[in-house]
Amino acid sequence: MAETLRRVLSAGSAGSAAWPGEENTAEAGPPLLLLGAPGSGKTALLFAAALEAAGEGRGPVLFLTRRPLQSLPCGTGAARDPMRLQKIRFQYPSSTRELFHLLCSAHETPGPAPSLLLLDGLEEYLAEDPGAEESAYLAALLLDTAAYFSHRLGPGGDCGLMVALQTQEVADSGDALHLALLQRYFPAQCWLQPEASGSGEHRLRVCLEPGGLGPRTEWWVTFQPGGKMTISLLQTQAGDPSSDKGSSSGGHP
Repeated sequence: MAETLRRVLSAGSAGSAAWPGEENTAEAGPPLLLLGAPGSGKTALLFAAALEAAGEGRGPVLFLTRRPLQSLPCGTGAARDPMRLQKIRFQYPSSTRELFHLLCSAHETPGPAPSLLLLDGLEEYLAEDPGAEESAYLAALLLDTAAYFSHRLGPGGDCGLMVALQTQEVADSGDALHLALLQRYFPAQCWLQPEASGSGEHRLRVCLEPGGLGPRTEWWVTFQPGGKMTISLLQTQAGDPSSDKGSSSGGHP
């Protein structure tokens, strides 16, 4: 799923080269975990990824979140494209039990299978059942649902999976254990780290580790007061993507 997010970020920045073999591929790639502190822009990037996938001419996009969005993030020009917006199906499971039921009944859902499954606010569902066993079960169920949608899409089809998880600057041992467990299920990860900014701007350092599909890439993403998103390429590292990443429990790239 990392390549969809990379296309979102590369579309707004110069100098982002394609990964080898990325062009004209329909494969969604490994599931991606989007990590960041509260208010770091996770929902905006999820929505931008949904718009990107909706414009690819494949299946619809399924966006799961605990409560309706108060407003649609408007960081890209595609955010007001009615054809793309119509392909994004929002559903609002308000509890872990409802989320389990929705995922377990995916085989009963009529209509075309989604090409992308998004879940925002995973930490809210995990808080209801904080045990490691429950976390593993939910992660496995998300992967199984995406695999089922991929099967329904048929030959050449693939349903991507992207999940947003809130991290804290100072995490306890339980949070670190949950994150380490989830990283086993989500080999691709994207870290969002807020940076100091002024004049009402919200600036992020975004570090994308694609889980073996290419080098680690970093961008500056700035949200203007009106919601407009501007992006600039920071760096690409061809070495070990985790060699100089900060503490995983703290959410630093």
